[in-house]
Amino acid sequence: MLSIGSVFAGAKRIAQTSATLTGTGFSWLLGNRPPAPRFLRETFEKLGTTYIKLGQFIASSPSLFPEEYVREFQKCLDQTTPVSYATIVKILREEFGDPHKIFLDIETIPMASASIAQVHAGKLRDGTPVVLKIQKPDVKDVMLADLSFLYAGTKILELLIPNFKRMSLSGILEDISTTILQECDFELEAQHLVKFASFLQKMDLGAVATVPKPFPEASTGRVLTMERLYGVPLTDLESIREVSSNPEETLIRALNVWMSSLMFCDFFHADLHAGNLLVLRDGRIGFIDFGIVGKIQKKTWKSMNQLMVALNTRNYKLAAQSLIGIGAADENANRERFSAELKALFEGMDEIAAKIQTGDLTVDQTRAQEIMLQMAKIGERNGIKFPREFALLIKQFLYFDRYIRLLAPELDMIQDPRIQRMIEG
Repeated sequence: MLSIGSVFAGAKRIAQTSATLTGTGFSWLLGNRPPAPRFLRETFEKLGTTYIKLGQFIASSPSLFPEEYVREFQKCLDQTTPVSYATIVKILREEFGDPHKIFLDIETIPMASASIAQVHAGKLRDGTPVVLKIQKPDVKDVMLADLSFLYAGTKILELLIPNFKRMSLSGILEDISTTILQECDFELEAQHLVKFASFLQKMDLGAVATVPKPFPEASTGRVLTMERLYGVPLTDLESIREVSSNPEETLIRALNVWMSSLMFCDFFHADLHAGNLLVLRDGRIGFIDFGIVGKIQKKTWKSMNQLMVALNTRNYKLAAQSLIGIGAADENANRERFSAELKALFEGMDEIAAKIQTGDLTVDQTRAQEIMLQMAKIGERNGIKFPREFALLIKQFLYFDRYIRLLAPELDMIQDPRIQRMIEG
């Protein structure tokens, strides 16, 4: 049941959204006319949390949205001005009463601030160093209002314009809503931490990797208190050398743990940028921030495994068959044409990789996105649509590809037997 506060926040948000759209619309009509994708991305950033998350969804779903929009929304930033420390204290009082009964100290300057939450370092009453992930005020109410507004709009469009119904926009929006609202569920994120820790223990990987331990007695639906891990990002080679005598082995351990989770955990970490993958002082790998996770069916993983083998052996017919297994294939999918187009794509990517190996890093920024976009386009031409989980998987592999080129440029992620044994299970 909605509270009066939620209803008021929703009405206020709809008014704010209407004012922003009116202002940017007039600006565009009066002559300040950037290309439509850029205009939409900049408008989304002005509208805040929900629309930033929607933009990130667009960027990670090349099989659902036009190429020019996917490219533009790669630039969508999830970095926002921190809320004041007084606001943080107010939230903690609402959640815990007197926060000093639980926390000995909370640092006033945040470690990070994004659209949904900001992070502060602190200590529990017994002196245990912790990190507090604190949800910003009214975030969930605003997101619910935004998503309801968007859903109603798509339903109206589907009624008025039959072509919109064939695009299943309301269905896509339902999927987006589920994904976005899960990021607001800190109790669910705490469960992910516990389950991933259990997976590490079950697989005897506790000496290799870890996750922050959540503290339920110091957590609520809006505050997630976790053990503080001290480490350096996987992209900081000089700092890694201070805690690891062999950065290449450290990277291989990180890759093997993550790939093992694809097969033996209920979910996989789906946001492995450098800030979420740390090399700790004791040499272990720290996986942090489980706000975004993906789930993979055994059939999809088998097809992914086949795909890696196919690309390694340049067997493009097997690659086409594997991608059909991953995606939702049309009965009339043209496998011969699909395999031929994949061959052309990956031979072109080999040329790009050669440039990177010779030191031409100017192509590095566009390489990952280009692969996903081109694969989506080829799939669409051949009657195949890939699930979002596939794009999330590919994105994580491309993160690791970047780490390999930074830390171990001679390493072959497919052929190296230290990794291949894990792939084969």
